[in-house]
Amino acid sequence: MANTNPPDGGGSVDEHSQVRHRVARPPKEGLAKEFKSGIEEMFFHDAPLRDFKDQSASKKALLGIQAVFPIIGWAREYNLKKLQGDVISGLTIASLCIPQDIGYAKLANLDPKYGLYSSFVPPLVYAGMGSSRDIAIGPVAVVSLLLGTLCQAVIDPVENPAEYLRLAITATFFAGIFEAGLGFLRLGFLIDFLSHAAVVGFMGGAAITIALQQLKGFLGIKKFTKKTDIVSVMQSVFAAARHGGKKHRKLFWVPAIAPLISVIVSTFFVFITRADKQGVQIVKHIDQGINPISFNKIFFSGKYLTEGIRIGGIAGMVALTEAVAIGRTFAAMKDYQIDGNKEMIALGTMNVAGSLTSCYIATGSFSRSAVNYMAGCHTAVSNIVMAIVVALTLVFITPLFKYTPNAILAAIIISAVIGLIDIDAAVLIWKIDKLDFAACMGAFLGVVFVSVEIGLLISVVISFAKILLQVTRPRTAILGKVPKTNVYRNTLQYPDAVKIPGIMIIRVDSAIYFSNSNYVRERALRWLREEDEQATAQDMPAIKFVIMEMSPVTDIDTSGIHSIEELHKSLEKKHIQLLLANPGPVVIEKLHTSKFAEEIGDENIFLSVGDAVAYCSPKLAEQQA
Repeated sequence: MANTNPPDGGGSVDEHSQVRHRVARPPKEGLAKEFKSGIEEMFFHDAPLRDFKDQSASKKALLGIQAVFPIIGWAREYNLKKLQGDVISGLTIASLCIPQDIGYAKLANLDPKYGLYSSFVPPLVYAGMGSSRDIAIGPVAVVSLLLGTLCQAVIDPVENPAEYLRLAITATFFAGIFEAGLGFLRLGFLIDFLSHAAVVGFMGGAAITIALQQLKGFLGIKKFTKKTDIVSVMQSVFAAARHGGKKHRKLFWVPAIAPLISVIVSTFFVFITRADKQGVQIVKHIDQGINPISFNKIFFSGKYLTEGIRIGGIAGMVALTEAVAIGRTFAAMKDYQIDGNKEMIALGTMNVAGSLTSCYIATGSFSRSAVNYMAGCHTAVSNIVMAIVVALTLVFITPLFKYTPNAILAAIIISAVIGLIDIDAAVLIWKIDKLDFAACMGAFLGVVFVSVEIGLLISVVISFAKILLQVTRPRTAILGKVPKTNVYRNTLQYPDAVKIPGIMIIRVDSAIYFSNSNYVRERALRWLREEDEQATAQDMPAIKFVIMEMSPVTDIDTSGIHSIEELHKSLEKKHIQLLLANPGPVVIEKLHTSKFAEEIGDENIFLSVGDAVAYCSPKLAEQQA
């Protein structure tokens, strides 16, 4: 009975079988159909319209509305038990977000009220449009720091706070446009260029930078650098010194309510002792009332418009990456799916709405989402509960935060960002992929020693460099026959795999494009020289056949075909025959269209390596006789 053809081109027939199958050309498709299938695979690989098939017009309309507002779908199945879990979760994350929001607003160089504003409107919008059940929406430390750093480089928040606020809101508006645009155009794959390793390094560096920035409030330093790098920060600390330190699920509520309790206790003691009169820096006045309309604050013209677009694009990309990663993490834990493009539209819409209501960039918070998950949330109603609590705080409670010491807010931020430093992940990245580790450390060191935006730029550049390296220098391998089988595998991975005398079997583990075609040809010729030298040294027959195993070659362009033609001609001059094994449908179609299949001979294109070797063996025996 015939053996099953393995993925990388092992034998397709039994050793003793004389049957040889030709490599079939795929059915011919028209240009329009080919173009349509390419577009669908690139932008609509998840078949977003599959649920609309064979539905009535009214059903299609309902599904369309539900696609934009997922709340309509799950609200029909909502019950009291889910409400109970969501209320508990919402109250818990509200107790965590209120003190954090006040602190994060300071990272963005904004008044504390803008942090609270950003945990009111955006969560409400997301609850209606988002598909994640667990993500908690609001300001986050890294995006707050990034926004503050980028805006501060354009406008001084101390000298011109009104214009600075307008720039921050403008950046939020364009961040939302950017996020929603990516989702609407189904370009969500662009955020994947910020690799996991780069995000780990960036987050770790940002965590250290944020923690160092909090030394100003923690130590009560009045003159502090506006730069974010570690050298400038430590110089400020030393200058001030010359002139003048895993969770259990059942106990999730302890760290969740600790920040709020710390704020209440510290505020009470500052108030009764009037420590602010003795030099303790406090929050001071926070305006009461919910978000005012801020449409008139957005720069739609003038010199700050381009800066707002630039800052919004950068901060929006980071916010989007963090939110989608968090959403996917918790969706995997609860075994449900989220639509990445719909998430981007929801996140973008909430930030556009936020920019119109005095909010700055909001996204998913990992620490709050983790608490939300552990508290037993079932749906996005927990975000609605949190937003209601924040609104009540804005209306009734904000005057009580007047005497909150800056030091306690600094401590809360430090405790929140320490978890962003993932040493275990960095160690694992080092063990798995050294180039990934370079991207990780490039982002980390760039953020810590230069600035947040430079660290982000370094991580993206290294990630792109890795992609270019992999595209231009694809892996190649020499294959040998695994003993007692008709299977051919990489001789480095399987040292006992036997090379066939007089035959060199080479495998290219990549598509062959203009960017790597010359390398593939040159690498094949180099393999040939090395194998010939080795054969001569071991008194073995010289190489007479080169078999190129093409099952991993998913595509080939004109430059790739031209390079194989040149390889074929080079081998002919050496009286060596080139054979191809197991080309895929796209590749074989292009080989026939280019007439190269006729040039090399249809009889020299085989379904498997085993077939090609079986063809070569008798000819080698004849030549050696």
